[in-house]
Order: sequence, then structure tokens, then C-alpha cells
Amino acid sequence: MKKIIAVIKPFKVDDVKDALTKIDIKGMTICEVKGFGRQKGHKEIYRGAEYQTDFVPKVEIKIAVADEQVKEVIETIVGAAKTGKIGDGKIFILPIEDVIRIRTNETGPEAL
Repeated sequence: MKKIIAVIKPFKVDDVKDALTKIDIKGMTICEVKGFGRQKGHKEIYRGAEYQTDFVPKVEIKIAVADEQVKEVIETIVGAAKTGKIGDGKIFILPIEDVIRIRTNETGPEAL
């Protein structure tokens, strides 16, 4: 099992969610986050004054999947989130040791 963490542009969340639903991904966790990479923040104007913001708003999507789903999920996220411009985001893949469904006590891939 793997945990996939995708950090994407906020306006792409619905596109990614819809695309993942089409490939039968049944659950995900979404958090609003801020950060920077090569994009290095941006300038904004508030009440006529210009100021630099060091952190750019992003959305973090977390999904737990079986090993055989990883490639399809990554391709789906990239296809739905990509704009071709700086700041499109990153995808991280981490191993999951175990998972337990609290309601039924199921463990492992059956609990996903």
C-alpha cells in the first residue's frame, strides 16, 4: 500500500477529484496549505499598497491506495492538475505499513 500526497493549485481540486472518482478512488483527504518552491511567492496589491507574500496557497490531497493502483492514480492526478506553468505542484509517494478501518477492524488493503 502507498500514501500519495499531491500538492496542487487550488483551482484544480475539482478537476482532480472528478478524475480520481472516474478511476474508482473512493476516498481522499484535502487540506488547504501554503508553501513555496521555485515559484517563490508572489506580489499582491492590497488597498493600493504592493507587498510580497512568501507563501503561495496550495491544496494538499492525500490518498491511500493499493500498490497496483499507484501508477494510474499518479497519471490521473498529473493529467487533471497540469497547467504547464510554474507552480503546478508535486506528488510524493510513501509506503504504508498498515491501515485499520475503525468501524469493522479490517486491516491491510481490505481496509482501504
